[in-house]
Amino acid sequence: MTMTIGKIFDLTVSKYPNKEAIYDVRKDLRYTYKEWSEEVNKLANVLLDHGIRKGDRVTTYLYNTEELATVFFACAKIGAVFNPVNFRLMAEELAFILSDAEPKVVIFEELLQSSIDPIAERFQQTAFWTINDHTPTYAESYHEKVKSASNKGIAASVEPDDIYAIMYTSGTTGRPKGVLHRHRDMTEQSLVVINSVQYNINDNGLVTAPMFHCAELHCAFLPRVHIGAKNTILHQFDAKKVLELIEKEKVTILFAAPTMWNMLLQENLDDYNIESLATGLYGAAPMAPSLVFACQEKLGVRLVQAYGMTEMGPAITFLSDEDQIRKAGSAGVAAINHEIRIVVPNEDGRSDPNAIVPAGETGEIIVRGPSMMKGYFKREEASEQALAEGWYHSGDIGYLDDEGFLYVKDRVDDMIISGGENIYPREVEDIIHSHAGVLDVAVLGQPDDHWGEIVTAFVVKKDPNVTEEELDELCKSSEELANYKRPRKYMFCEQLPRNASGKIQKFVLRKELDGIISE
Repeated sequence: MTMTIGKIFDLTVSKYPNKEAIYDVRKDLRYTYKEWSEEVNKLANVLLDHGIRKGDRVTTYLYNTEELATVFFACAKIGAVFNPVNFRLMAEELAFILSDAEPKVVIFEELLQSSIDPIAERFQQTAFWTINDHTPTYAESYHEKVKSASNKGIAASVEPDDIYAIMYTSGTTGRPKGVLHRHRDMTEQSLVVINSVQYNINDNGLVTAPMFHCAELHCAFLPRVHIGAKNTILHQFDAKKVLELIEKEKVTILFAAPTMWNMLLQENLDDYNIESLATGLYGAAPMAPSLVFACQEKLGVRLVQAYGMTEMGPAITFLSDEDQIRKAGSAGVAAINHEIRIVVPNEDGRSDPNAIVPAGETGEIIVRGPSMMKGYFKREEASEQALAEGWYHSGDIGYLDDEGFLYVKDRVDDMIISGGENIYPREVEDIIHSHAGVLDVAVLGQPDDHWGEIVTAFVVKKDPNVTEEELDELCKSSEELANYKRPRKYMFCEQLPRNASGKIQKFVLRKELDGIISE
């Protein structure tokens, strides 16, 4: 039997009513599953009273909060479409998504109000509810609405094939698209993740990556609710606070991007008792072997990597702890019930699923599985292209080795062509990142009249004394990097632009290069 997300929640509540379900750190608020269910029902009834019906969109513009978690399940129960939005978006970026999604309600918090204020009047058909005490003139109080609402159960008819959410892509290449996921997609994804990560009912998962993103929401938060485990919700990532909570709340598992794991390692770990932390889930990028060793030895965690994309729920592969070093750089093997092929890329975006390349050869990664999106919201042509012949065409370039382990090289759009040679930025980035004085690096092609493109490296220093000459010598001396692939230009910066899932936004760096060229 295929479930809905609301049914998953109700079954967990019925089995574990008195078990602690969530702890909102900022508010110091704890709910058992029964108490939380009452709050979810209150909000569901408020939404129904406001005229929200199946298919209507409800947008959240929030950091990690109990309210976001409650909205998630309240929408699921009544068939409303949940639309969590990146809290890092500025006013006009937010306006683009609100214009596209056309929500009936937007729920926001005071820390983000500065991006709501200048655009609210454009959306006269949208109600704005704030979760904070201060309520601007164009908004209403979320908590005042919920306080006196009925906590009776909801009898709405919601089916597994109904749309559960619009998840906007993270925008590594430009304007985001709204990914449509059905209830069945995410119940399947939850089961896949529970099995692959090996969650159990005694887990206390720390929610520190953004909940609006599908990696945290679908690979961490939802699976733990599914099996009756606990979620400790941290408003936003802070390395010291994470370590304090691991000690205080006996956290057993957390999901974080490699950059976040690296930030934890920069703290004085001797100041904290983190023995409870058993499992570390990571994604967005592979971990360098040195970082894997450090996490295993200094944090004592069992590491699991997930690779995927919003369109697939997101997770399509997993790399287990025992393969972290043996298969360094790999994204792992296909998740249960998922099939991955490497095919010859087609310039028009419609790669032939039957044009499979041999093991070890590079091509476009295509995938199919039970968590695949229905399509893009209002983007019929883009949907047809992305889902051509029943496969999701990822636009990622990679290969499968002879054991079926996937290696992701780069985006098709990020490939550099210099002097007629194809160069994948990640192989250059891996060499530069191996320098002890480098904290972060991104490589991309800069237009050049002679070569077509030249390899350019944006570098964030860990050691302020690192020089361009040192890095160039490192690349020259590497036995893993051909000379034509080494950067011809280095640009040092304070930090790299990343989206919420930790992926570098190379289109932002390209704009910077374009600005330099045009000057």
